[in-house]
Amino acid sequence: MKKLLLTTALAALATGAQAEVKVGMITTLSGGGAGLGLDVRDGFLLALAQSGRDDIELVVEDDQQKPDIAVQVADKMIQSERVDLMTGIIFSNLAMAVIPSAVNQGVVYLSPNAGPSQLAGRGCHPNYFNVAWQNDNLHEAAGAYANTAGYSNSFILAPNYPAGQDALTGYKRMYEGELAGEIYTQLGQTDYAAEIAQIRASGADSVFFFLPGGMGISFLKQYADSGVDIPVVGPAFSFDQGILQAVGAAALGVVNTAQWSKDIDIPVNQAFVESFQAEFGRLPSLYASQGFDTANLLISALEKADPSDNDAFRAALREADFDSTRGEFRFGNNQHPIQTIYAREVVQEGDVFTNRIIGVALEDHADAYAAECQMP
Repeated sequence: MKKLLLTTALAALATGAQAEVKVGMITTLSGGGAGLGLDVRDGFLLALAQSGRDDIELVVEDDQQKPDIAVQVADKMIQSERVDLMTGIIFSNLAMAVIPSAVNQGVVYLSPNAGPSQLAGRGCHPNYFNVAWQNDNLHEAAGAYANTAGYSNSFILAPNYPAGQDALTGYKRMYEGELAGEIYTQLGQTDYAAEIAQIRASGADSVFFFLPGGMGISFLKQYADSGVDIPVVGPAFSFDQGILQAVGAAALGVVNTAQWSKDIDIPVNQAFVESFQAEFGRLPSLYASQGFDTANLLISALEKADPSDNDAFRAALREADFDSTRGEFRFGNNQHPIQTIYAREVVQEGDVFTNRIIGVALEDHADAYAAECQMP
């Protein structure tokens, strides 16, 4: 079934019909971040297959988590493939390398993940829509949760790239306590012995970290092995479904923040979780839900307008007239989501490590940069 789904979505159907809408997906399918890109792709494919449409062609390419490769692929998609719109990028440094040029060439970009602050405020653009979050949001929610948990002396760390900088900015925006330490690590770093030693000696009463993909797996395992028992708080990116299976029991009890969870009790989400697991043999992640929602946003807009009518198509996207896996979904003035962000706890269900919602961290939350957006 998976092969059929992929074939159906990547090309015009067996009827020989010519696809009318061409979507270029640049995402990370190799290296340490591959699991994130695979989940976005698979969620997007699932929504396309369930829609039954035969007029959407999806062209998928691997950015290898390298900005220069992403730029080359984007140029090819825009100039040679003549895509109508683009999506897929996971990492914010790649987003900043690709998206400003793409949208200024008239291509609509739907972000299923990366939400750098530069594109939410003064750098907003009518052709850019973020369907996930602005980078700061889940970290802001972690800071708000830390306050309610009574933490007053956090040690914070993240990789030194746009999303990492947004992470620590977001946490500090909501967190009301003191900082025991603040570190920017190397992007792609796998050895955290020095950082953990600093945490141990810092006098911190809590640790906040943002280390997506393989970085988070390495840190959590090393942190658990170190014997440091300071409570950890983080965003969903470091406690997502794929990561938890690799980390295992070391993550149990950790609280993390997310705008989506598999236990959001609404029919569309229940159906998504069930169908994704049946199709791909694994529970969906946050990234899979974002890919699924991005495709359904696109489909909802295509039901009202054609991408060739740019103004009408963008208006249809702004309406966000689709059933989101996270419940209520709407865009703010900068075309980023206004949404509820939950606190989740890592638990074990049978042999599977997963998350369950324990409360609301931020309700009906918009990003801090929207006021700076003057959409032309």
